Amino acid sequence: MKAPRISFEFFPPKNIESTFRLSDTVRDLAPLDPSFVSVTYGAGGTTRELTHDVVATIHKNYGLNVAAHLTCVNATRDETMEIIDNYARVGVSEIVALRGDPPKGSNGFVPHPDGFANSVELIEAIAARGDMKIRVGAYPDPHPEAASDTADVDWLKRKIDAGATSAITQFFFEAETFLRFRDKCAAAGIDAPIIPGILPIQSWTGVKNFAKSCGTPVPGYLDDAFLRAERDGRERLLSISLTTELCTELMEEGVEDLHFYTLNKTDITRDIVHALGVTPKVALQQVA
Repeated sequence: MKAPRISFEFFPPKNIESTFRLSDTVRDLAPLDPSFVSVTYGAGGTTRELTHDVVATIHKNYGLNVAAHLTCVNATRDETMEIIDNYARVGVSEIVALRGDPPKGSNGFVPHPDGFANSVELIEAIAARGDMKIRVGAYPDPHPEAASDTADVDWLKRKIDAGATSAITQFFFEAETFLRFRDKCAAAGIDAPIIPGILPIQSWTGVKNFAKSCGTPVPGYLDDAFLRAERDGRERLLSISLTTELCTELMEEGVEDLHFYTLNKTDITRDIVHALGVTPKVALQQVA
């Protein structure tokens, strides 16, 4: 079985310590030759400037293809398009276009009076420029705000029709979840690539809390497995084993691309992709 194409997600650092950790993570994972890396946007657009700085630095210093997250939250249309202009000026040509999470403590997403009402409007505006590759989000498990069983597929179809060229899914725990979603998308006429989002488990408690906020169901057997692994000090080995097995099942079903949510940490993600047959392609040559 051929090794997959891989990509990684990073998030902007919030302090000096996390800045060094992100730098170490990018340095360690860059030699694995990812097809792209993405950099997230904080809830409510809170990391707008940090995201831009990290995207520009990774692109310049490591020569990686960077896809910058961009949301509709708390910005006018003109402000949003100016952000894209700034990315284009530093050589970035990919955007992950999202509606975005509302600010913490709010009652839900409310469009800016002069902003984009949703991700489809944002995608249409980016596509009209003609100079950006557009990736979007997809939800194998129902989005917490989904109005029906078909809403997530319907929205993805609208985003692809608006100009998106590929989608990255929210994380999930079982291969069948993604495969069922992929089949539904194909039946709806979606032929753009859908890349599974993979979350290596750094902390089982943290992942469970994250899953709850995302509406991602947690299989009961995982609770039991991690409880036993914690007693035996084998949490890391279990995480690597489970995630590698998940990726292998996807690859056996024809999946060729995997997107890893690194949480700005190296070890587990690197060990998993090594187990999948991905090895360093070139020595890292950081630009001074």
